[in-house]
Amino acid sequence: MAAPLRLGLAGLGTVGIGVVQIVQKHADLLAARAGREVVITAVSARDRTKNRDADLSGYAWEVDPVALAQRDDVDVFVEVMGGHEGPARDATVAAIAAGKDVVTANKALLAHHGHGLALSAEAAGRVIRFEAAVAGGIPVIKALTEGLAANGMRRVMGVMNGTCNYILTRMEDAGLPYAQVFEEARQLGYLEADPNLDVGGIDAGHKLSLLAAIAFGTRVAFDSVELEGIGAIMINDIRHAADLGYRIKLLGVAQVTGRGLEQRMTPCLVPVSSPLGQLSGGTNMVVLEGDSVGQVVMRGAGAGMGPTASAVMGDVMDIARGMRMPTFGMPATQLAVPVAAAVTSASAWYLRMMLVDKPGALAKVATALGDAGISIHRMRQYDHTDAQAPVLIVTHKATRDDVNDALARMSKTGVVLGDPVALRIEEV
Repeated sequence: MAAPLRLGLAGLGTVGIGVVQIVQKHADLLAARAGREVVITAVSARDRTKNRDADLSGYAWEVDPVALAQRDDVDVFVEVMGGHEGPARDATVAAIAAGKDVVTANKALLAHHGHGLALSAEAAGRVIRFEAAVAGGIPVIKALTEGLAANGMRRVMGVMNGTCNYILTRMEDAGLPYAQVFEEARQLGYLEADPNLDVGGIDAGHKLSLLAAIAFGTRVAFDSVELEGIGAIMINDIRHAADLGYRIKLLGVAQVTGRGLEQRMTPCLVPVSSPLGQLSGGTNMVVLEGDSVGQVVMRGAGAGMGPTASAVMGDVMDIARGMRMPTFGMPATQLAVPVAAAVTSASAWYLRMMLVDKPGALAKVATALGDAGISIHRMRQYDHTDAQAPVLIVTHKATRDDVNDALARMSKTGVVLGDPVALRIEEV
């Protein structure tokens, strides 16, 4: 049997302890499947005295993750600390410079610095694996880089943030307002320390940009992802969508058109009967469309100790077996610089607004839509007060620019109260 593969584990939070548990519980299984032992030799975390419900006594300890990355008894640096600057980045750079392979769960690090890190690793003959960075336990990176490698990819789409999906599902199931479910999610520990990473779409946008880079052979372009969070979604939007046969999801879509690379992570309405419409709770789903395979749908746990640690160890096992490949599926030197393209594809739209309850108000809104080249498919007016009338409009297909034009025209009518909500209706 070959020499053991020695891991240096940086980060002993939920995912890190999950990795420890897998290595300890399945030592014989890992060795049998990899043809060599897989062992942890050293770990790093800020507080050595913290009770982590795991036996760490057999591992060397480094307070500084950079020192861990440089140890002679570490072959693979496993980074599950998080953060795209500071210790995580410094230690990853140090690991590559010291001749280590890297396995990371850090989508933010790769979304911001992935191309540079890939260039350094590949120049040094090292690999960076990051299955755990996208969609938790769903092996979507392996699907793109291996199983679907012979396909020209047409589109990548999915629900990639379990917290947002939990919030939207909970709002619908319990009939609760956004603010109450947001606080519930916070108390349950579902939210990042900065909640906007979740509900603002940033976390999911990181993931989408990584999948797009692999799918379309481009450098990671997180800065060009169109981001819109779920904070403006009201319980009435959830109800209205259900009345129309839809559910609201924070949906990521990436595709290459004649104008360039489109990437968006925004709330959308999807049909209740579709796979995405059936997705509930904290589950993730990724839809991959290739020119030969057609549509592939992958569903599973998007976060949590077990699923994420499983993905980390899947990458470790590939390295233990001697599998080597470029970080993003093709050499980093060959990745194209993407041309960022605004999303121009037309779709139907859900518009929700509050109008002044007076004669002619609705006619002014209809005129604003018509002047912007948008026709109305259906319209509903819900219970109104003496002064306000809630109105829901579903349009025929229109572009985002047309919708923005219509909203700007509406704001000048004097009959629209507050900011209307505009959500794309995605037929998937």
